[in-house]
Amino acid sequence: MILLSFDIEEFDLPTEYGLAISWEEQLRVSREGSGHILNVLARHGVRATFFCTARFAEAAPDVLRAICDGGHEVASHGYAHSAFEEADLARSREILRRMSGQPVTGFRMPRMMHVADEALLRAGYRYNSSLNPTLIPGRYNHLNQPRTWFRREGLLQLPASTTPRVRFPLFWLSFHHLPPALYRRLARLTLRHDGYLLLYFHPWEFMPLQGISGLPRLVTRNSGTVAVERLDQLIDDLSRRGSGFGTFTEFVDSLPK
Repeated sequence: MILLSFDIEEFDLPTEYGLAISWEEQLRVSREGSGHILNVLARHGVRATFFCTARFAEAAPDVLRAICDGGHEVASHGYAHSAFEEADLARSREILRRMSGQPVTGFRMPRMMHVADEALLRAGYRYNSSLNPTLIPGRYNHLNQPRTWFRREGLLQLPASTTPRVRFPLFWLSFHHLPPALYRRLARLTLRHDGYLLLYFHPWEFMPLQGISGLPRLVTRNSGTVAVERLDQLIDDLSRRGSGFGTFTEFVDSLPK
């Protein structure tokens, strides 16, 4: 099963580089980027899981409705993208449950930071997808963690996919910087080896970020229309090879108890 996921959040990325950006612009970028994602998914008839911050959902309920109307799963990305306290786990889950009308049982911490399993269990979550089991210099080193799904303290862990053996990450930066054919090949290799594939992206990737002065090329390269085309090609390639897509909850329900 292929598990596509998207972290739907206010576009606060420029603040990481000391750049000012208005709340209105943060919403506009994420709203329009989410629309591009939903259009690609609808064109291929595939469903995905959207990890939403409750703050963005409250400010852009139209986006949350479109996600639900498309048959996608809503999961929690916390309340705000740049601030966290433990109470946000239950708070965001309840807001998203009420707004979406769906059970909200999955969580992903912003920027794949650490979150305590015990706190997630107390807040009522079934699974956690906050782990990228590789080395990202300056961000984290998770080489000592399992590559594929595992259970810990009664909570199912769903790490982002990395290639077998060398643990090359298949996250959004690889998607933008590798030649598309190579990225698709690595994705297929990982899918065959693991039996599933878990990828994650953000709405702002599908917007033309090159016009934002001060953002590094590491972030802006192949954003906007190029990213939309690459996502379309990735889904088409995997679909033509007979690979099925599903939500995280569908995958969780398929696992042995």
